[in-house]
Amino acid sequence: MQYLIGIDIGTSGTKVALFDSAGLMLASHTEDYPLSQPQNGWAEQEPADWWAATVTGLQTVMRTSGVSPAQVAGIGLSGQMHGLVLLDSRGDVLRPAILWCDTRTGPQCDEITRRIGADKLIQITANPALPGFTAGKVLWVAQNQPEIFEKVRHVMLPKDYIRYRLTGEFATEYSDAAGTQLLDVGKRAFSPEMLSCVGLTSDMMGRLCESVEVTGTVTPAVATLCSLREGTPVVGGAADNAAAAVGTAVVREGRAFVTLGTSGVVYAHTKDMHLDPQGRVHTFCSAVPGEYLVLGCTQAAGLSLRWMRDQLCASDVALAAEMGVDPYVLMTKAAEEVPLGSDKLLFLPYLMGERTPHKDPDCRGCFVGLSGLHTRAHLIRSVMEGVAFSQADSAGIMKGMGLDIRTLTACGGGAQSALWRGMLGDIMGAKIGLPTHSGGAALGVAILAGVGASVYPNVTDAADALVSLHDERHVDTAAHENYQKLYKIYRDLYPALKPHFKALANLDLA
Repeated sequence: MQYLIGIDIGTSGTKVALFDSAGLMLASHTEDYPLSQPQNGWAEQEPADWWAATVTGLQTVMRTSGVSPAQVAGIGLSGQMHGLVLLDSRGDVLRPAILWCDTRTGPQCDEITRRIGADKLIQITANPALPGFTAGKVLWVAQNQPEIFEKVRHVMLPKDYIRYRLTGEFATEYSDAAGTQLLDVGKRAFSPEMLSCVGLTSDMMGRLCESVEVTGTVTPAVATLCSLREGTPVVGGAADNAAAAVGTAVVREGRAFVTLGTSGVVYAHTKDMHLDPQGRVHTFCSAVPGEYLVLGCTQAAGLSLRWMRDQLCASDVALAAEMGVDPYVLMTKAAEEVPLGSDKLLFLPYLMGERTPHKDPDCRGCFVGLSGLHTRAHLIRSVMEGVAFSQADSAGIMKGMGLDIRTLTACGGGAQSALWRGMLGDIMGAKIGLPTHSGGAALGVAILAGVGASVYPNVTDAADALVSLHDERHVDTAAHENYQKLYKIYRDLYPALKPHFKALANLDLA
């Protein structure tokens, strides 16, 4: 039997998981680490913490699984996108990594847009300049920490720093590189114009490869430290969402996944490159060699329901504690008693501003249509429906770009709610279900490692063989039609309220 390891370097912790060739997880370990916020809007982490967590995870899964190091056929890497890791000529880290959720680089993004041009920027990188992306972070360091920037010899993403520590190799792959805003996504090569714009040269970037390509092998020192076999192949891997797509078999046309985590993601796979000229959704390279993905992200998906729980559902929280169940179980039960449409109550889930489709940091959450009829249960259902409408915004843009989404895989904590899953499927007009395996990104990159190590023939066939849907739910035609009536009103609310959001943001009450 051959085994595969997936390593997922997340924002809150690193997960190391060991799978057999049938996709069954035999052992896993997640090691948490802190996130530093030195100033408002900043988010940084120490790459050394990622490496320490990786070492602990590898040691743990190898010990607890009882698998021989010789039986591990390959290792795959996944990680948080966009993070900036800077190394000097000796391979030492120059400063803490600046993360995807850091928002300090607004002025640098404006400068990049001015230098390149908004339309040309989308043509080259497939996306507008956003504070989350890596390019703006590079320019910020160049402008604010020139004494550090002049020492930079290697520019890396989080998972690629772990690759370097495992193998000694400087490499990246297309799905993660596409999120740097330094890649010409259509040409699948680093853009000389984008590199020059932020003060980099091509030799500072890692070797580009496909997600299934072997990028290096485990060094003797790491093999001894982590109970691995020297020479174990390490493949390119993938950015977190691209890896999750493989782990949920979203690897063919017509398939998408929707994530109900703190934020919400709609991710659709496509063979051909599709662009949104307005930059409302993101186009990146996928982990399937030569293919692409389109991704929309809403800021407050599960966060909206958590806000509801924390602020307005104290009785549910207390009763759930007595019963030994999750408060969301009771909240969902209450919402099930409310009719579709929450008796004409709509919720705009803009608690943290919005990314897709509005790109508006100033918009805020609203209940619209609130009356004396409405109860706490109505509010709960309205929040769930509002989040589902916000996810439908992403799917609608994708359909307008020519993507045909027929099947949805539901992921994230909120996806465990059958009610919420049903709303998503009915609003978007697509079949929806849960993946048979819960390995997520770690399983996805383990599959990629298996392809690189010739355990599987290719990504699509391997994902199809290992992962399928269960608890499938087909579209309720009547519910879909009623939701479309509500969705039309939902879509009209943001344009009507936009000037008022801006006025509130600029209001001085001091």
